[in-house]
Amino acid sequence: MTPLPPYAELLGLRAERRDGELLWIMPFADVVVGRPGFLHGGAIAGLLEFAALGTVQEVLAEGVSVKPVNISVDFLRGGKDRETYAAAIVTRLGKRVANVEAHAWQQDRAAPIATARMNLVVRRSVEAA
Repeated sequence: MTPLPPYAELLGLRAERRDGELLWIMPFADVVVGRPGFLHGGAIAGLLEFAALGTVQEVLAEGVSVKPVNISVDFLRGGKDRETYAAAIVTRLGKRVANVEAHAWQQDRAAPIATARMNLVVRRSVEAA
């Protein structure tokens, strides 16, 4: 996997493969705190974005890049002072556009704290086309 950008490093993000699925994990730390004892919404959104981008990059060939067009995040409940997980699925992968859904949860995957939908422009190099 390529090195993470500075924002991902600031959040302490790491990616792990569990049961064949790519999971992104964000530890609870002072840098992700919003109001006392809760995650900042920007940290949650960042985790969801990296999960989406990482999942798309994993399914694309070498020489293909993606650029976010838009992201829509739904905050469902407050993130507490514990590790937060995120995973994403590519719902559509065309020649020029990819659509991705990402979900973030803490202790119970069935109770997500946030979800996101993301559209990305796919740019293929001449060799990858």
